[in-house]
Amino acid sequence: GKTAVACFALAAVADSGMQACVMAPTGVLAQQYAVKSGPLLEAAGVSWALLTGATPHAERAMLLERLASGEISVLFGTHAVLGDDVAFEHLSLVVIDEQHRFGVGQRNALRSKGPGADLLVMTATPIPRTLALSVYGDLDTSVIRHRPIAGAGVTTRVLEGPNRDIAYGAVREALAQGRQAYVICPMVSPQEGAESLEDVPGLDVDENGRAHQAVTLHDVQTEVEELRRVFSPARVEMLHGKMSARAKDEVIDEFRAGRIDVLVATTVVEVGVDVPNATVMLIENGERFGLATLHQLRGRVGRGSLPGTCFVITEVRSRRGKRTPALERLEALAKTDDGFELAEMDLRLRHEGEILGLRQHGGVSLRFVDLDADVDVIEHAHEDADELLRYSHDLGAVATLPLRHEVVSRYGDVFKEVSGG
Repeated sequence: GKTAVACFALAAVADSGMQACVMAPTGVLAQQYAVKSGPLLEAAGVSWALLTGATPHAERAMLLERLASGEISVLFGTHAVLGDDVAFEHLSLVVIDEQHRFGVGQRNALRSKGPGADLLVMTATPIPRTLALSVYGDLDTSVIRHRPIAGAGVTTRVLEGPNRDIAYGAVREALAQGRQAYVICPMVSPQEGAESLEDVPGLDVDENGRAHQAVTLHDVQTEVEELRRVFSPARVEMLHGKMSARAKDEVIDEFRAGRIDVLVATTVVEVGVDVPNATVMLIENGERFGLATLHQLRGRVGRGSLPGTCFVITEVRSRRGKRTPALERLEALAKTDDGFELAEMDLRLRHEGEILGLRQHGGVSLRFVDLDADVDVIEHAHEDADELLRYSHDLGAVATLPLRHEVVSRYGDVFKEVSGG
């Protein structure tokens, strides 16, 4: 649904004779925008182009020339659009998808290419209200809660490892009907499995970090070879973040065209992959993913008029008839398709961590507050901050100068960073 919202905004910008830029975190997602939105824009007479790290040099040079002259109205791209040589004639709208994957500096760098440009940030990840207020408190927020296609949907089943054949049977049935399937693994190669298991939610680990039960960690490279045998003669291929941009694009194109039957991937397909013919998903080692991520992944199936089925397989088994916390968490996923309810639950179970990755961008993680327990405090703080900034947008008024000095002392001159000064 958010892509449709973005398209209306892009068309409005083109009608005004200005330009817009859509920045996505991965080449796969940027290309998806071009494939899905490009034809709609063309039908409306709006010119557009795609710029990624894989764009050939000669093509890039020609594209940048057309962009600077205003010949291109809409630019889709990855971090490549942040390049110093990427210049617009009149940039009036910046659209950032999966906002939490970009830093504040990157967002401001793109907006600086069009002083005064409007900003639209989007995410398909359901965000609890407290987290939205903390991270997006300076923006007006809209929520799309309903699926855009009536009748489609996903049924989720949780299976313990020994019952994997049930999921394999569903894949075979789907392939026999001409459908496609995903298999998701937490790792790219077997070498990654050497890490400690202590971070696996709900895993029964002793004081020395040894698991009481043998846990098989699935990786893409091994899984591809195994599934080529299991689903022979189906075509099984892999997709992961360590592949080159060109190789990833080729695999996605092949899968979209129906020439790949089973795609074995990491969470690189979490966003931006839209293949309505894919109706079954297997997620290996489901205990290693957060609920929000699992919800995003299962959203890759059931995207068309055909319903989808997602099998979440866990290697953390019940012991002595007692379900582990990991199994209970996964069963909660199967009971609801409300992403916001799951996000709230994930927040309670896993806590906020680094607040959607802000620290990697030089930001400061929240202190002395629990995003789940302190809802009232957060909402009141947001209202107070909003009122203060309406009184003085940079806290530069005499009455708010002590507060401004305190903010600058703790966090640096964030007012200067936000204004781009």
